[in-house]
Amino acid sequence: MQKKQDHIGLVWFRNDLRVEDNSVLRQALDTHTKVIAVYCFDPRHYAETSYGFKKTEKFRAKFLIETIADLKSNLKTLQVELFVFHDQPETAIPKLVADFNVRDIYFQKEWTQEELEVSEALEHELKNKIEFHSRYDQFLYHPDDINMTVDQIPQVYTNFRKKVEKYSQVRTIGSVEAAQSHDINNTTEIPSLNVLGFEDFKAHSNTAIPFKGGETAAMQRLNDYFFETKKLGVYKKTRNGLIGKDFSSKFSIWLANGSISARTIYWKVKQFEKEAFKNDSTYWLIFELIWRDYFKYISLKHGNNLFKIGGILQKDYDWKTDHKQIEKWMRGDTKSDFVNSNMIELNKTGFMSNRGRQNVASYFAKDLLLDWRIGAAYFESLLVDYDVHSNYGNWMYVAGVGNDPRDRKFNVTFQAERYDAEGKYRRLWLQETLF
Repeated sequence: MQKKQDHIGLVWFRNDLRVEDNSVLRQALDTHTKVIAVYCFDPRHYAETSYGFKKTEKFRAKFLIETIADLKSNLKTLQVELFVFHDQPETAIPKLVADFNVRDIYFQKEWTQEELEVSEALEHELKNKIEFHSRYDQFLYHPDDINMTVDQIPQVYTNFRKKVEKYSQVRTIGSVEAAQSHDINNTTEIPSLNVLGFEDFKAHSNTAIPFKGGETAAMQRLNDYFFETKKLGVYKKTRNGLIGKDFSSKFSIWLANGSISARTIYWKVKQFEKEAFKNDSTYWLIFELIWRDYFKYISLKHGNNLFKIGGILQKDYDWKTDHKQIEKWMRGDTKSDFVNSNMIELNKTGFMSNRGRQNVASYFAKDLLLDWRIGAAYFESLLVDYDVHSNYGNWMYVAGVGNDPRDRKFNVTFQAERYDAEGKYRRLWLQETLF
């Protein structure tokens, strides 16, 4: 076994806010006798966008605050102190590096533009002073294990899924060893909602995600959904539901900021299949995890085309930016009561079902012919489970500039009749005042 280094290693947490199955944290703990960690509430994430709404709204902000509090507590069990700043990483981290004479920084590799710009700015600030160690840690199937290059990622999901299912293995989960205890003076505090620019609030009584942020809550939900209630066993039948917390797993809210890993969920499914039963539903949850992977690989392959109006297909449609129509769609004040009820739920809770997302996005892009990137940015602002790759990948898909070879349009009236035949969902949300 390699001798551990005596100088302090620093883990920079980004969207990997967990202790279990965190290969970045494990690498730091395997390499150093003493480890500290840092998370930055970047003020840029809470600023107003060019579209006139905040980049991150109160719902995800509150969930993130809860997540960081839980992470801080869980890291303490490993003798790792978490420093939290309400500052840009490229400003806060160099000060921490100087204070603790850090020579190595460990972090999750990101590849989308904004995240790259931040890591490049940090590397510029610490040029020739620090060794940077970044690694992919948000996939189900690691890029080294998929038996194809990024350029060979298929344009159709089914081809990708069949290939990884046949030729790839999901990595097992390794354990972590606690660092050496050391006295550290940490006076940093997790910012409140007020500090981030929001008023505190209580979750809506009809929210479909009455859960707290953080790894502890994620693991509790996994245990409940799989082993206590066995609702995993009917997932495929119920996943197109619209009301309540149990029509789908809701793991997306923790997956989005890395409070739980896709690998952890995968291996728990396998445990469930071994201990309870195996059916279409147990497979279908893994099927959805592979979809999540696929959009990450599409993003890795196509880079910034993910955010361009022509999408990855570089199609030239005549998109509009009718501000009155955009505002009505955002408020839930369109001609479709099904679209309206879904948008009101989003505005009131920070969540919307997968079925709802497909319909409101299709209505925005295909009925109103509006610039799909504005709708995607609004989702980014409001959704607790916002994930850059899945969000923009799905919006491109629905808008006809992504990975759907059929370029379909959703008939929202038919969809409402099929998935809300008695109008229960629409009644639930349309009774709410718009804002």
